Amino acid sequence: MRRDRRRLLKAGFLALSLGAAQLARGANMVAVRIWPAPDYSRVTLESDTPLKTTQTFVASPPRLAVDIEGMQLNAALRELVGKVQASDPNIAGIRVAQYSANVVRLVIDLKHPITPQVFSLTPVAPYAHRLVLDLYPVQAVDPLEQLIQQRIAPTLPSLPSAPGAALALPSSPASVNDPLGELIARQSQSAAGAAVPVTPPLATSTRRQDMQAAPDTFMDAPGRANRTTPSDRTDRLIVVALDPGHGGEDPGAIGPGGTREKDVVLNIAKMLRDRINASSVNGNPMRAYLTRDADFFIPLHVRVQKARRVQADLFVSIHADAFFTPQARGASVFALSQGAATSAAARWMAQKENKADLIGGMNLGGQDNQVQRALLDMSTAAQIKDSLQLGSSLLREIGSVGRLHKPRVEQAGFAVLKAPDIPSVLVETAFISNPEEEEKLRSEVYQKQLTEALMRGIQQYFARNPPLARHRGI
Repeated sequence: MRRDRRRLLKAGFLALSLGAAQLARGANMVAVRIWPAPDYSRVTLESDTPLKTTQTFVASPPRLAVDIEGMQLNAALRELVGKVQASDPNIAGIRVAQYSANVVRLVIDLKHPITPQVFSLTPVAPYAHRLVLDLYPVQAVDPLEQLIQQRIAPTLPSLPSAPGAALALPSSPASVNDPLGELIARQSQSAAGAAVPVTPPLATSTRRQDMQAAPDTFMDAPGRANRTTPSDRTDRLIVVALDPGHGGEDPGAIGPGGTREKDVVLNIAKMLRDRINASSVNGNPMRAYLTRDADFFIPLHVRVQKARRVQADLFVSIHADAFFTPQARGASVFALSQGAATSAAARWMAQKENKADLIGGMNLGGQDNQVQRALLDMSTAAQIKDSLQLGSSLLREIGSVGRLHKPRVEQAGFAVLKAPDIPSVLVETAFISNPEEEEKLRSEVYQKQLTEALMRGIQQYFARNPPLARHRGI
């Protein structure tokens, strides 16, 4: 009995010693990443233990300071300085230093005013603890404005390519008299570990009234304008929202040869965008809108919001399937189900795709989170009916260039398909977990074949379901 008690006491003492050693050592930074995008730029700090931080935003010149407690400056943190791209729409540069014996300070110099969101993510998939800094421009990107700009581009000067591009900003962070930590140290009043409570501004989804009088000019192909006359003017643009799955922190499925789903589907989406932009429906020009056009992450509900902001006629989410075994193969098309999934496989697929927010990293502390969730539950029976028609057209054409996993459109509760007023489908192009299909997905020839099949399916859908008339403007 005494021997057992001694063993328990010894084990407890050892555990306490290890815990004290861990506290003394502090957190260890294992990786840092930067994901630039027009919508926002993300900085991710990944560590082996949760980070305790204090954040301070200074408006002029715009910069965000982050103090990380219990941290020693290491090689991973130093790499962050060199990861900033000159083309980043939001970040001008990053400075990092050992501010005190037990505190590392990051100063993120910004190209224009931003509203920061700072939050933590617990370990998931291949990631350890993550501190995420999402930097949203105060002047939010408006996707509807971008489509309008395409229409009137020949007659109006170009809009700034990035928010804040027209603002008077310091020529470089180095020109600002801001010794690392001095000014920020005086102004820092945030509580340790507190996030900056900011909600990113949302672009309006209402029509631009000034477009009623805009010239009827369209871009039929990149760099070439087609001016219409009053006798042959068109009523509107036909907008197709293309949603390349995953991105940024979320690579999606990874094939046995290392092919990442997020890269393949982005290539296919860009090819399809070019085909759509060069096409028309009954004389009405088509435009493709990409929910992401580079390697960055977008939460599922934001993908839906983006499609609704541009008042898309269709929403096509593009993915590459994966399974536990390499034998599974073939393409699939999914629509939303208000009730039970049409099969166990469809239910499993929806659960897998709906986990993207956990891996990609979404701030669950937003004040409008409940409103966003309610929006996603507003799907209607009419939308599902139209989605099934669209899915059938796509599935028929995909089957002409490759193998199908299922001969009919499947249904399940995919969060990304819940726009209540837009026919929406999710296309699994092939099984990237199958070595043969992974090779096909990497092939430019097959990507083009698949793009043409998707284009034919979209055209067939519109031939049977002409887009409803809108006010002339977009």
